[in-house]
Amino acid sequence: MSTSTEAAAAPVTASPYAWRVIDIVIASVIGVASGVVFWAWGLAYNGLSAPLQILPGFSSILGGGWLFAGVLGGLVVRKPGAAIYTELLAAVVSALVGTQWGFLTLESGLVQGLGAEIVLAIFLYRKFNLGVAALAGAGAGVALAINDLILWYPGVDLLFQSVYFVSAIVSGIVIAGIGSYYLVKALAKTGALQRFAAGQEATKEV
Repeated sequence: MSTSTEAAAAPVTASPYAWRVIDIVIASVIGVASGVVFWAWGLAYNGLSAPLQILPGFSSILGGGWLFAGVLGGLVVRKPGAAIYTELLAAVVSALVGTQWGFLTLESGLVQGLGAEIVLAIFLYRKFNLGVAALAGAGAGVALAINDLILWYPGVDLLFQSVYFVSAIVSGIVIAGIGSYYLVKALAKTGALQRFAAGQEATKEV
């Protein structure tokens, strides 16, 4: 009798993978803000990519500008689905504001978010250091390259494919991976992430 009473009175520990309301709110803020950046990056893309055409496929070096939302959301929220949610939401916002790629923007967001999500899942959502962030960015870059080569560049030669693939991965690592990692560090130091592990880690480092 006492055993059953004690069991009933024992506090229920929430799963570390369960989303809190604050997780949803912050992930949504990241997604919406990133969507505006995606939209602006899309406006600048044609002008920025024109000089890069000298090397076929090198334009994907700019791809990281559309990959960081998933990595950033994953590094902050640290829950299953965060990378996909933030990247897809950013794509939705970008599409609603207006983008030259239309509905396929949503498909790209889903695929790219999945690329980052898979890497974070491999580490069981427990490691979020610089190396993991870079790998998540690389994963998003791989997803971008495969998706774009299938949808937008079917039939291109091997040189174009190789350059596009490598450039997308490099961009994902540098902009989406490393860039997001240090952005999280900067945000944490302001106190904006106090209710997240990322913010608590920054406090301990001070």
